Amino acid sequence: MKLDLYQIDAFTDKIFGGNPACVVPLKEWLPNDILLNITKENAVAETAFFINKGDKIHLRWFTPEIEMDLCGHATLATAHCLKSILNYSKEEIVFETLSGKLTVFTKNDSYFLDFPSRMPKTTELPNIIKESLNIQPKEVYKSRDYLLVYNTEKDIKNININKHIFDRINLAPGGVIVTAKGDNSDFVSRFFTPQASILEDPVTGSAHCSLIPFWSQRLRKKELNAIQISDRVGFLKCENKNDRVIIGGKAKTYSIGSLWIE
Repeated sequence: MKLDLYQIDAFTDKIFGGNPACVVPLKEWLPNDILLNITKENAVAETAFFINKGDKIHLRWFTPEIEMDLCGHATLATAHCLKSILNYSKEEIVFETLSGKLTVFTKNDSYFLDFPSRMPKTTELPNIIKESLNIQPKEVYKSRDYLLVYNTEKDIKNININKHIFDRINLAPGGVIVTAKGDNSDFVSRFFTPQASILEDPVTGSAHCSLIPFWSQRLRKKELNAIQISDRVGFLKCENKNDRVIIGGKAKTYSIGSLWIE
């Protein structure tokens, strides 16, 4: 069986920036083990598989380890694939997903994801996460992911994770967000996933489901500019809409090809 394969860098306007995702259109769903094996072979953080049902798109996301309940950068990559490569004609893209209905609209060469808000709540940091960090946070919160708040952007840049210790905790499908007020943006962040083949996710759209309401409340702003300061760097335009968040960014196509499975 021959399938089309697109690799797209999300939340960036430059190749080799942002977060790479693979996008694979399907006509019918393949067994989960096949989808996982394709994702492992792609060797990026997430692969999105979709089926075009006309009025909506059935979308699923896989890491090399598990199926995810929500993924921002692979959703943006799928929207970019549909609009810029496959000539999808509808102005608004409606995705049917494990997290319910998600919509994406385009404006000025950017894609805006309408995602659920996940306001984090104060909690205690598990000792095993604390032991894996070289710098300790000043505040700890949790929604799906742990959200650790630091004093400065410099702190976020200097954080190192002891992977040997970190991988002893199972947070699937969640991870650990580290964040602080930005020097040249409203806030910055990084994201780490234990027991994953890729420890640090370059740009994590789903993490902003918690980051946006948190920083919106703290900074008393509805619209915010965010930077995920991984090595690849990602830029996000954010808006808090109470029970929903808008996560905006650009994308660039890296490669177009095919894959064959027996």
